[in-house]
Amino acid sequence: MELLTLDHFSGCVNETFHAALREGEIEFVLVDARPLPPGPPKAARAPFSLLFRNGSALLFPQQIYRMRHDRVGHFDLFLVPVAREREGFLYQAIFN
Repeated sequence: MELLTLDHFSGCVNETFHAALREGEIEFVLVDARPLPPGPPKAARAPFSLLFRNGSALLFPQQIYRMRHDRVGHFDLFLVPVAREREGFLYQAIFN
């Protein structure tokens, strides 16, 4: 698979991504995709952050999730829970 960049996700804000679990699938909505401060000059990609929301009352653990999206395809993503809101939990992925 090609190296994922912010361009893969910037047009997907407010869209649903599906994560595979042993028990089935859960949905994460991409709520933010933004660049981060530049990394080393010869980095393979510009650093960026993704923020997802899951509306479940259940907190999912920090781990690698097998994700699926119609345009982005299938990929593995390390998600970390970072906040709780009225609408659910927020999870962040950092690419550097």
